[in-house]
Amino acid sequence: MHRTKVTIASDALDANTTIASANRSDFDREEVRVVNLMSSPGAGKTTLLERVLGGDALGELRAGVLEGDVQGSFDADRLALLHIPVTQLNTGNGFGGECHLDANMVRSALPSLPLADIDLLLVENVGNLVCPAEFRIGEDARAMVASVTEGVEKPLKYPLMFRACELVVINKIDLLPHLDLDVDRLVANVGQVNPEARCLLVSAKTGEGIDQFADWLAEVAGRVPTAA
Repeated sequence: MHRTKVTIASDALDANTTIASANRSDFDREEVRVVNLMSSPGAGKTTLLERVLGGDALGELRAGVLEGDVQGSFDADRLALLHIPVTQLNTGNGFGGECHLDANMVRSALPSLPLADIDLLLVENVGNLVCPAEFRIGEDARAMVASVTEGVEKPLKYPLMFRACELVVINKIDLLPHLDLDVDRLVANVGQVNPEARCLLVSAKTGEGIDQFADWLAEVAGRVPTAA
């Protein structure tokens, strides 16, 4: 029985990898670079995107968003106010919905994505610290948002998520004066599980660190921001 379960999981991941490769081929053909943005619920992904997409931080880089949620379009509605291409992708069903986006879900959304009109696609994944890290979607890079309110132990409790990402955005640093939290220890814990990960200290509320996040996105897209 145990071996059967392992086989099923392996088959599912193998199928996902095949579809993710097909997605990547489509993205490459349209010369679109893709970032898979992950986090726990409430870490601040949408506010971070509002900050980096709402001004001129990305210069002439044309960005679009694929918004993943179990139900509703609350976050997509917020981002659509920025007058950028936003496509909603819901995972909900009669049994509650999937806790992540997988390659097949993203593939189902491809006809709705204006790939010819964008250079960079930001995929805001469903808020979860486990499942999204297991499923590639055809992305070029992965980033996660970790709020300082989640404590310093998150990288040690959820190592796969932190290990799967090239960038860890430590968000809500404007709250540090009000928290008993050692941010250096948090960064060290990230480094313990993923020595290759880059950490950025950011406040999506105040804008601190947003330019550095924009620079990273531009690097993924193979561009240099033209904004002053």
